[in-house]
Amino acid sequence: MFTNLRRKNLFFGLAIICSVIQTNLLAQISKSLQIRDNRELFVDQYLIENFTHVQQKLHHPKNEGPVLYFDRKWEGNFSGYSTVIKDGDLYRLYYRGIREVGNDGSESEVTCYAESRDGKVWVKPELGIHEMDGSAGNNIILANAAPVTHNFSPFLDKNPNAKATERYKALGGIKKSGLKAYISSDGIHWKILADQPVITEGDFDSQNVAFWSETEKKYICYLRSSAISPDKKKYRSVSRTTSEDFINWSKPEPMQFGDVPYDHLYTQQTSSYYRAPQIYIAIGARFMPGRQVVSDEQAAVLNVNSKYYKDCSDAIFMTTRGGNLYNRTFLESIIRPEIGLENWVSRSNYPALNIVETGANEMSVYVNESYAQQGAHLKRYSMRIDGLVSAHAEMKEGYVITKPIQFEGMELEINYSTSAAGFVKVEILDTNGKPVPGFSKDDATEIIGNEIKRIVGWKTNQSVQALSGRPIRLKFYLKDADLFSFKFIGLGRMTSN
Repeated sequence: MFTNLRRKNLFFGLAIICSVIQTNLLAQISKSLQIRDNRELFVDQYLIENFTHVQQKLHHPKNEGPVLYFDRKWEGNFSGYSTVIKDGDLYRLYYRGIREVGNDGSESEVTCYAESRDGKVWVKPELGIHEMDGSAGNNIILANAAPVTHNFSPFLDKNPNAKATERYKALGGIKKSGLKAYISSDGIHWKILADQPVITEGDFDSQNVAFWSETEKKYICYLRSSAISPDKKKYRSVSRTTSEDFINWSKPEPMQFGDVPYDHLYTQQTSSYYRAPQIYIAIGARFMPGRQVVSDEQAAVLNVNSKYYKDCSDAIFMTTRGGNLYNRTFLESIIRPEIGLENWVSRSNYPALNIVETGANEMSVYVNESYAQQGAHLKRYSMRIDGLVSAHAEMKEGYVITKPIQFEGMELEINYSTSAAGFVKVEILDTNGKPVPGFSKDDATEIIGNEIKRIVGWKTNQSVQALSGRPIRLKFYLKDADLFSFKFIGLGRMTSN
């Protein structure tokens, strides 16, 4: 009888221990970030627990030169608010065409179109849609639609339920008109979706951008609004609104920027990053009113419009993962104005919407330059794939540790670069920070090189399938190296995009 009582107590004790273990495991899982097989970049602090001798480094795209001049008589010096879309093997470019400056939303504003097979060489097709000066031999896709043509901004709708006739969508308009919605099956021939504006609350006096969020499962619009700083100054800013159907939109909510100084954000160009759609990237225009570089005499030589050289602008970088908060880890410019006074005039250096892949190892962003003067054009800037921000270490070895995460997959892929003397090593920890047997630093393969895709390995194997679904931490050891992104993949190297 005593033995039976001991057995019952032992069984009861084991049940309690198992229950506690299960409860702790469930608690760890609930606190873990569910990254699944998402690609993750080091553009924010979402995944980061801490850095030691490692820092986040903003990388600056390379100037590849002009790719398109606004030189047609219906385009001209004040062309702008560009959008670049990669649709399969075709690149599409949309922009406002206007020869002489006028009031926002004037009848002289048209929406123009160009296309490319590589994102580098662009052509302006003769579409035959709208007549201009007695001829339809032009690249105008929208005319006589003011004020929509002031800032018409299209996107390729990735909503799986989108109709074929509405594969492309767009918004355009000014404060007086509100934003009106347009649809297209081919991105060239457009028609209005609703007679009344779909968004009415906002300033709208620059490019207002929208897209279908694959993670939030709704349409998101980032629009131009105003903000008041603590010292009561008014700034150009951003608000966000959402919609289930592209017709009915929520009340716009002002975006917040954390504890950073206010900037005039003339555009923000927020879009879902094509390799990590859960991360929204914004490469926008920071406007510096009254910060004059070009003198009156120099402006006369440039023949720049007299109203457009007493300010300057550059391109800034922000991110968000949804909600009303932008992450501004980097307050410095991502793209500085180029050498030459023509790049230091008002409303120049405004990035086009979207980052697009333009090579096996390269992606590009485009920037409107030389505004309000002869020679106004669109310039291409290139960077390595995922090469916006890295976890960077100098020659002194450092490391970065993630918060607890849960993943799905069989292998770990990284995008990285090292010097000949540097390296990357990856250690997998449990949630208490202890190395998982077989995945310690001593077990890790030293990775040296410069690759967009590299599978991480350890002495015994490179499969992490046994840890899939379990809460873990990653510890990246870096020496004279940059780590741009990582991703767990499921069926080997060829499954990674």
